[in-house]
Amino acid sequence: MATYTQIIYHIVFSTKNRERCLTHDRREDLFRYIWGILKNNQSHLYRINGVEDHLHILSSLHPTVYLADLVKDIKIGSSKRMKESGAFPRFTHWQDGSAAFTHSITDKDRLIEYIKNQEEHHRVKPFIEELMRLIQEARIEFDPRFLA
Repeated sequence: MATYTQIIYHIVFSTKNRERCLTHDRREDLFRYIWGILKNNQSHLYRINGVEDHLHILSSLHPTVYLADLVKDIKIGSSKRMKESGAFPRFTHWQDGSAAFTHSITDKDRLIEYIKNQEEHHRVKPFIEELMRLIQEARIEFDPRFLA
């Protein structure tokens, strides 16, 4: 029997100390590069977007791919690429850790729109508030000291 899965992951991670270094003019190149990493991991990208200090990725994962390994590949690969290209001169590295939430396929369109509108969303809401809300909605216990 074949393996069938349909799990969508909403992955969120930030730059070290939430440094606002991911300038708008070069983000598309970064997103395309991360899309390539997802393809190489047999994962399907539904949407990627972000602002100066963090990214959101909506993706399915191939059953043989571990979430932690995928996030590690994305962070290592994109960090290397950004440093070599000089596209984001103030970027040093990604923050340790990440947040990832599973969703049903029925949530896909809503999440795509949410991720698509990150620029507008963050005109009024800081990243830390957004992250706390996402964690609380997922009913994950957390210590707010580790979000600062």
